[in-house]
Amino acid sequence: MTQRPVEPSRGAGSPGLGRRSFGALVLASALAGCAPASGARTSAGATRENPLVLRLANNLSEDHVTSRALASFAEDVEKRSDGRLLVRIYGNGQLGAEPDVLGQLNRGIVDMTRVSAPGLATYDPGYHTFGLPYVFNSEEEYYAVMDSPEMAEYFRSTADAGFLGLTYYSSGARSFYTRNTPVRTPEDLRGLKIRVQDMRSQTDFVGELGAAPVVMAFGDTYTSLQTGLLDGAESNETVLTQSAHGEVAHVFSATEHTRIPDMLVISTDTWQRLSSSDRELLTAAARASTERQKAAWARTIDQSITGAREMGVEFVTDVDTHAFRTATRPVVERYAAKYPEVADLLSVIESARNRGAAT
Repeated sequence: MTQRPVEPSRGAGSPGLGRRSFGALVLASALAGCAPASGARTSAGATRENPLVLRLANNLSEDHVTSRALASFAEDVEKRSDGRLLVRIYGNGQLGAEPDVLGQLNRGIVDMTRVSAPGLATYDPGYHTFGLPYVFNSEEEYYAVMDSPEMAEYFRSTADAGFLGLTYYSSGARSFYTRNTPVRTPEDLRGLKIRVQDMRSQTDFVGELGAAPVVMAFGDTYTSLQTGLLDGAESNETVLTQSAHGEVAHVFSATEHTRIPDMLVISTDTWQRLSSSDRELLTAAARASTERQKAAWARTIDQSITGAREMGVEFVTDVDTHAFRTATRPVVERYAAKYPEVADLLSVIESARNRGAAT
């Protein structure tokens, strides 16, 4: 399976007014001019002949595993509502990068969007939590917490910030991959130039490990690894094959330092235009799409590992994760001290973790 090289869990590109961004601006303006007149204004008045059309922005490529989950969500909504509710997806970054579409969600231009969870911190600082290292101890714990009643309640708690979370999608565990250096302990990273996402939490924790964080556009990472401008980067296994980074980075070390979900969010204004039964319908369809995405994501990771090994990539699994967790704990503590909302969400996660351990 070949996918357009977009950064896992972040999507394509960054804000700007290049040719693509200008086109997105024109399209968004056109949508704003007709919002929300495309069909019924509320779900109570919606019929099959006069449906309520919900516009969903997504900047991942159409063949991305999460984009396919969103497509199945749209189909499910139409089926469950007998055509009264329609989800129209604007994919491939048609409406711009994640900060752009979040602004459009806030202004009522789109009704829903998929966004990397930390991007929501602009509107609710608690979402910084999902960019912090070692918030979750394992994949099993991650899913148990994210599927818990505590997290469902948290996703619904942000109405005053202009959005509510319908569901989440996995984007895997992010680990370090390098040109040639195995990373088993924090000391192995010391002095290495590591490409990171343009997120303060990422630069903070990579710097805490003694590496030199380099914020760089994802599209420039391959060449920078190839030429030695970078020593490594961090992402999940799909980057090795789908973006061919395994050709220039030959060691993938399973530090699994962050598990950053993608969020499917709906604007508060749109949510209020839905009847209680249609809110339940939309939520049920969203959750069903998450379950499908989990299975598809697991298959994608397995395929990527197999493909990367065929490319000659070495997978290092004997990583001292306790040492990494200890070394980066000060970053988590600083964020919790600076943002009370982060401390609150960490408490929610701990509560869900403890309840899961007790059952």
